[in-house]
Amino acid sequence: MNGGDEAGASGDFPQPLDWRFSQVFGERSAGEEVQEVDIISAIEFDKSGHHLATGDRGGRVVLFERTDSKNTSGARRDLEGTDYPLRHPEFRYKTEFQSHEPEFDYLKSLEIEEKINKIRWSQTANGALFLLSTNDKTIKFWKVQDKKIKKICDINTDSSKTLGNGSVASSSNSNSTNACLTNGGLPDKVNNSLSNDFSLPPAGIPLLRLPVVTTSHETSPVARCRRVYTHAHDYHINSISNNSDGETFISADDLRINLWNLEISNQSFNIVDVKPANMEDLTEVITSAEFHPTHCNMLAYSSSKGSIRLIDLRQSALCDSHSKLFEDTETPSSRSFFTEIIASISDIKFAKEGRYILSRDYMMLKLWDINMDSGPVSTFQVHEHLRPKLCDLYENDSIFDKFECCLSGDGLRVSTGSYSNLFRVFGVSPGSTESTTLEASKNPMRRQVTTPSRPSRSLSSITRVVRRGAAESPGVDGNGNSFDHTTKLLHLAWHPTENSIACAAANSLYMYYA
Repeated sequence: MNGGDEAGASGDFPQPLDWRFSQVFGERSAGEEVQEVDIISAIEFDKSGHHLATGDRGGRVVLFERTDSKNTSGARRDLEGTDYPLRHPEFRYKTEFQSHEPEFDYLKSLEIEEKINKIRWSQTANGALFLLSTNDKTIKFWKVQDKKIKKICDINTDSSKTLGNGSVASSSNSNSTNACLTNGGLPDKVNNSLSNDFSLPPAGIPLLRLPVVTTSHETSPVARCRRVYTHAHDYHINSISNNSDGETFISADDLRINLWNLEISNQSFNIVDVKPANMEDLTEVITSAEFHPTHCNMLAYSSSKGSIRLIDLRQSALCDSHSKLFEDTETPSSRSFFTEIIASISDIKFAKEGRYILSRDYMMLKLWDINMDSGPVSTFQVHEHLRPKLCDLYENDSIFDKFECCLSGDGLRVSTGSYSNLFRVFGVSPGSTESTTLEASKNPMRRQVTTPSRPSRSLSSITRVVRRGAAESPGVDGNGNSFDHTTKLLHLAWHPTENSIACAAANSLYMYYA
């Protein structure tokens, strides 16, 4: 568990970042109606940061590749010393493919949506990209590789050129047209001349020209499904996560976590099972699960009660008992009807070195140190201004929205989404007052206010909780703007090595850099 101290080991905290708009893909025009199948449901950078994948509710996976680093060599520190300014990350469309199709489970009379729930990149090999994608029931392992394009040469060639069958065209055909028609047809003018002036010789036509297939230097990415992992989950899959060993991965639903080998699609091992003997005794479900980034024997999963369990695969084959439990206890006086609903964790992420875990529930972000299970080291308020509106949010089911979270590669900042297509960025270093609200648009800072949110430290020296970002006005967002619960930013990802964020607003993919 000796992870890095990336989340605030230094007292010198960095200055707040100046976020700027970089790119947008799939931007909709004013008044344009968004199709349900085009709404983005998953975003993921690969470990190198050179590729980005998105999945949508129509079961499609779209890949983007970075273009600004093709001709860049040397370390970032070396480039900073040159006279040329560093360019922000720029991506371009690479390819897309249909990952999942709608299905129907006839045994349970259940429709299975094609919506992509999660995408996870696997290790690259031989210049090919590998990734896992899943809907509610089926996980697929994809290989994307550039293939050289094959072309068909012209059938009618000059006499000086060698034909596909090795023969040379006769001089009588040297003036023939170079036009190539479907199925080897000839233009009408040639047909007329043949019918009027040409008669078939008794010995037949001496030369038969065949089209020649050649391989060009151009390449095109081709996606191929290598494995399909199915029939292992009775409930909807909410998480998949690759292991650092490069050979295995986990998939989690509401009650079970299964361990798979990438090469074996017809067998998995159940490592966590929280299903009680009597379903009436069920008190919590699994909401998210993720492998430790460096230790292949460790993984964490969160629950609907707001707790995170760290388990060690070396302890037993069935990890019903956890090695560590992380939970933030509330005072009984603050409990209400909505307490358990808003405490449910929707997403967890390990920091790059594995020392810290970031969790997101409906109201806030929490940062946990895996070496300290007494409470979170930092807490960041995201939706505290919505607490008076919990009844309304419960009525329209918005209280059950699943917001994702992410950490920067250096571990100095965290981010998560909110309503009105807003997302928040917080600094996690001790003493940092960084609390930035951005909008998923070409002008991300237009919702900003000049007065920063100030931290208030907890009286408990044990938990060292820092609470930031709370708004005072109950009916508005963190910057005094009225919120729109119909436009929500659920999915976002932080570039692994640079301060760049990709986020999804409906069917549009926005990218920002600092």
